[in-house]
Amino acid sequence: MTLNIGIYVYDDVEVLDFAGPYEVFTTAARVHARSHSGAPLFTVVTVGRTLAPVRARAGLKVEADFAIDRHPPLDLLVVPGGVVTAELCKPDVIQWLGRQIHPSRLVASVCTGAFMLAQTGKLDGLSVTTHWEDLDELREMFPKLQVLGGRRWVDQGALLTSAGISAGIDMSLHLVERLHSRALAERTARQLEFDWVGNQSGIDSV
Repeated sequence: MTLNIGIYVYDDVEVLDFAGPYEVFTTAARVHARSHSGAPLFTVVTVGRTLAPVRARAGLKVEADFAIDRHPPLDLLVVPGGVVTAELCKPDVIQWLGRQIHPSRLVASVCTGAFMLAQTGKLDGLSVTTHWEDLDELREMFPKLQVLGGRRWVDQGALLTSAGISAGIDMSLHLVERLHSRALAERTARQLEFDWVGNQSGIDSV
């Protein structure tokens, strides 16, 4: 069965925050296909507020595959970080994110993407992390969260958060392990020439 993975993109999104997970899951699908015929393991698409192009940080132009009001059902949504101030003030985006958070679906944030998920109110009481520079602000804005520093990622079952930028790659490899196998995660990391230490990274998992 193919799993559908969506990555939310928006103006001022951090490039590696969305490109890192995109590369992990597409590479995992390619590595898996070498020894398995049939449907791909993962399909990965980008989702924007609309289909209008957005400008990532440093000016990279990105065109989403789908809009938030019309996209395929997702098994996993990744919410990357960046400059999220404007996104926090968009009720339609926050309501859409809230609808994606469900026990039967995985939702993961990278870096300051945790702020957008927290804005839904559905992270209250959970352990989370974000970029080290933003830990205090996350605590101040959302006092009901258990904000943890010194973690590459935090796994709370259906909800995961990671620290900044490159930590999203670590978390995505962890998700490959969860969704398929440790062996595929290790083969994917090797293909990417990425030094991944898996569960030795110091996660909180429930």
